Amino acid sequence: MRIRPEEPSDRLAVRAVNEAAFGSSLEADIVERLHKNSESVVSLVAEVDSEICGHIMLSPVTINSNGSIQLIGLGPMAVLPNHQRQGIGSNLVHEGLSQCRTKGFSAVVVLGHPEYYPRFGFAPASRYGITSKYDVPDEVFMLLELQPGSLQGVSGQVIYSDAFAGA
Repeated sequence: MRIRPEEPSDRLAVRAVNEAAFGSSLEADIVERLHKNSESVVSLVAEVDSEICGHIMLSPVTINSNGSIQLIGLGPMAVLPNHQRQGIGSNLVHEGLSQCRTKGFSAVVVLGHPEYYPRFGFAPASRYGITSKYDVPDEVFMLLELQPGSLQGVSGQVIYSDAFAGA
């Protein structure tokens, strides 16, 4: 398996991965809108035997009460169904988080599976006084501080890009 930056020539394969993994075009459409708006900060693909079988994207988000904090949102993250449970998603998440640390982001938020993301250190964002504008259970909106202590005294609601409208 090889993790590498997504190239423009990968877009059709990335769309196919997202559609297969999520069973709809919703997440694939988000990825396309983020690219169109030049809002992707980290976009990686996983290849096995030269086939793109996984994808992760991270894009900027803000907190409505504090625009100075450098936050990033993880998602979508997808792996082809026949390649799941082989560590591909974990490798994508680890590499994505590493690149976000290097780029100086304070924290990462994710709307994701509460049994999957805690293995990377994510915890409910409510513990930090941070909420989602989406009506989701507390345990699925999670946060990971990349710079320890960077969210001290910060609270508010996370604002996503308009690319997520309708999600």
